[in-house]
Amino acid sequence: MSIVKEFKEFAMKGSAIDMAVGIVIGAGFGKIVNSLVSDIIMPPIGLLLGGVDFKNLKVILKAATIDAPAVTLNYGQFINTLIDFTIIAFSIFLVVKGINSLKKKV
Repeated sequence: MSIVKEFKEFAMKGSAIDMAVGIVIGAGFGKIVNSLVSDIIMPPIGLLLGGVDFKNLKVILKAATIDAPAVTLNYGQFINTLIDFTIIAFSIFLVVKGINSLKKKV
């Protein structure tokens, strides 16, 4: 069997097409969740914590010089990413749970 024919069979399977659609939708959903966290959730939390902007929270490991930028640990951005991940994981959990409940009814 040629590689082209084998690839065509793989690509035309329903599961491969479903996976491709899921990846495209997931990428768009990730951007929406990122905006939700960065623009909606984190500003009020930062305000409650005394006006902290989480994006700017960092530890400077090496100060900037004329030749090189500062070396930093951006833990505020990491906090945002953890919240993004938690929301996405919970949303996927709810979708899978909904799909599984529909399969049980049929």
